[in-house]
Amino acid sequence: MLDHSKTPFHCDLSGAISLKLLIAVIGFLIIVGAAIVLLGALTGPGGHQDKIAVVYVEGQMVADKGTDESGAVAYSSDIVKCLRAATDDAGVKAIVLRVNSPGGTPVAAEEIISQLNTTRSSKPVIVSMGDMATSAAYFISSNTDYIVANPDTFTGSIGVIWVFKNKSRYYTDEGINFYIAKSGNFKDLGSDWRGLSASEQAYVQSIIDESYGRFVSSVSGGRNLSQDFVRSIADGRVYTGNMAKGIGLVDQLGGLYDAINVAARMAHIDGKPQIVYMNEPGAGKG
Repeated sequence: MLDHSKTPFHCDLSGAISLKLLIAVIGFLIIVGAAIVLLGALTGPGGHQDKIAVVYVEGQMVADKGTDESGAVAYSSDIVKCLRAATDDAGVKAIVLRVNSPGGTPVAAEEIISQLNTTRSSKPVIVSMGDMATSAAYFISSNTDYIVANPDTFTGSIGVIWVFKNKSRYYTDEGINFYIAKSGNFKDLGSDWRGLSASEQAYVQSIIDESYGRFVSSVSGGRNLSQDFVRSIADGRVYTGNMAKGIGLVDQLGGLYDAINVAARMAHIDGKPQIVYMNEPGAGKG
């Protein structure tokens, strides 16, 4: 007869523990593998998600920050900085320029265009027009790869303007007199205490004509339109987005995300791109 009370009971659990550990490891590997597959679906080659950068151009365009601007102002120095950052980022495959501006100075437009030309040598730039993209704002827009505008966006207004005030009668009526010491006949050109002489008017018009010629030439080259045709529509008038599409000033009707879709297509992005905002709308408010 066996005395079980004196027989030690031994249970070997090592096999069960090993099996559970194996199952846990397999489960972990399955989860990791699924995560890698999901990440691969969301990212481009090399495991990094392809990006589309959005740069806002909102408000009156001027070259640099000053102290007397009011309202929304788009500083070309800031816009260029954003474009350069997006250009240098290898993960950014395309740029959308969101334009909502009545225009601005030729110099501000020229500085932005200079950077756009550099950027476009490595990645596409697409414009999305908001409420308005007129005058100098259209100047920069025409120097991109594709333009998307809403049907009722105001655009066009291709032309140059320079306004001079003549308050000489007011000063006379108020008994205000001026003594002007100047080094040349044109030094006080544009002063409001007198009007322009015939020679000054001709000189000012020559400056306007030169700037206008560059504007027309830029639109002609950027939009693949003849200069004669551009001059025929570049009389300062504003066009709706729908009208602008009909005459070749824009490519497609739509909003910001339509422009982003165009950018993804032109950049050959597979899957959903990451949208990065290089600045904020209204960031240049004084």
